[in-house]
Amino acid sequence: MPSGGRVGGKAGNGGATAQEPGARRERVGWYFYDWANSAFSTSVVTVFLGPYLTTVARAAADANGFVHPFGVKVGAGSFFPYVVSLSVVFQVILLPVLGAVADYTHRRKQMLLAFAFAGALATMGLYFLRGTSYLLGGGLFLAANLCFGASIVFYNAFLPDLATPSMRDSVSAMGWAVGYLGGGLLLALNLLLFSRAGALGLSAGDAARISLASAGAWWALFTLVPMATLKERVRAARPPRGEHYLVAGFRQLGRTFRKARRYPQTWLFLLAYLLYNDGIQTVIALAAQFGQEELHLPMTTLTTAILMVQFVAFFGSHLFNGLAKAIGARRAVMASLVVWTGVVVHAYAYLRTAGQFYALCAVIAVVLGGSQALSRSLYSLLIPKGEEAEYFALYEAGERGTSWIGPLLFGLALQFTGSYRVAILSLIVFFVAGLVLLGFVDVGKGAREAGNQGP
Repeated sequence: MPSGGRVGGKAGNGGATAQEPGARRERVGWYFYDWANSAFSTSVVTVFLGPYLTTVARAAADANGFVHPFGVKVGAGSFFPYVVSLSVVFQVILLPVLGAVADYTHRRKQMLLAFAFAGALATMGLYFLRGTSYLLGGGLFLAANLCFGASIVFYNAFLPDLATPSMRDSVSAMGWAVGYLGGGLLLALNLLLFSRAGALGLSAGDAARISLASAGAWWALFTLVPMATLKERVRAARPPRGEHYLVAGFRQLGRTFRKARRYPQTWLFLLAYLLYNDGIQTVIALAAQFGQEELHLPMTTLTTAILMVQFVAFFGSHLFNGLAKAIGARRAVMASLVVWTGVVVHAYAYLRTAGQFYALCAVIAVVLGGSQALSRSLYSLLIPKGEEAEYFALYEAGERGTSWIGPLLFGLALQFTGSYRVAILSLIVFFVAGLVLLGFVDVGKGAREAGNQGP
């Protein structure tokens, strides 16, 4: 195989496999990885770990409310946002190289499974987070979130194989919708555990640790479905004699950046996505902490609100798929960003009660799945054939609960102002900037530049 590592055969050629015998079974298996990993997003990132790790950090704090990881002075309330931010710094460094390695070696499935099971194991390790062991919690989350992001890179890279351009919006939306159901179902079970913790002889902390570990077990169990159904269509390759996989990956990545000027629309979209998705993911990751610390809502309220989001978002994904068919996917995403801007303004100025928190979460749920599913399908049209994992690795730098600029800005605003409301309002810059840049993206031109069929 040439050293460029381009994928040959049928892989990555605009969904040529979408009509193959067994393609529907393979798509169903692909959907199930979203079902598997969404438990990590909901039960760990969104609901339980932020408040619980903050409680653990406060137990370890000095008289002034600071912890000192490796000698660095950090407000106990800002520790979790900083850990989220640091985990994404690692992803920004490592994921593009891993994506290049996957494209070079044609081992997307093997790498997906390796990182999925490693992340699940780290997540199950959160069961041992207790007392003042905030560093243990931070370290396990760093490992789990890095593995989560890496696995999503290889998962997304299968989308062009499984769907023609005309099917991308629908298939991507279905993946997100199935994920919301899976994450929501486990969250419902964890809510039931919380409601009966006392009767079962468990403390709130015990219930939180069991819920965190259950997400890892769920992730591992349902990863067996895509393991059995997904398939590589090009034989795995090895690097030249004497050259390591990572060396080949760095060289492949270097070639990608040297060719960047050929795909200006792709990179403009990626920049827009990176900005607005930073805002989305920060809201998702820190919503429970905002509700607990600013609104003083109990864990049951936070959990039921996030649970509601999962099931409303299932319908929101399909709603925005229909909107995309009517006005185009790019315009549908832009409409969602207008709503996201209104969400942070409302949270800053008007959000006071549990009822208002539920209402705002319902609004978020409607636009959440659509903005993410349509972004993924749009991007799949703009990436060159044979370089799917590498480009989705760059995309993943701004994906879900892994954005580093947003949590960093949120944490800094909180530490210097002491106000969660100012911290949440600071995120408006991501939505406005992303909306403006997305307005300049020409999807049809970008698809042609990448050698793909336009929408």
